Amino acid sequence: MPYFIYYVTTNPANNTKSLEYIDTQEKYKEARALAREKRQAMETGANRECRMIFAKNKVEAEKLLSAPREERVIGED
Repeated sequence: MPYFIYYVTTNPANNTKSLEYIDTQEKYKEARALAREKRQAMETGANRECRMIFAKNKVEAEKLLSAPREERVIGED
């Protein structure tokens, strides 16, 4: 399965995500290097991030990136 690299922009007003496809890589090291390169070229403080995802195809990658993520629980209360 390939690695897909996307720009993910989050709209803080309604918490929706827009995805901008960058590239597909077959090997992890190449995908990681490309994602790191894109992250370094980005402006700081923007509501935009560069994400890499492992998926069967582009449709599944976009579905996984668009799905809301649960808050991480660190420790118990």
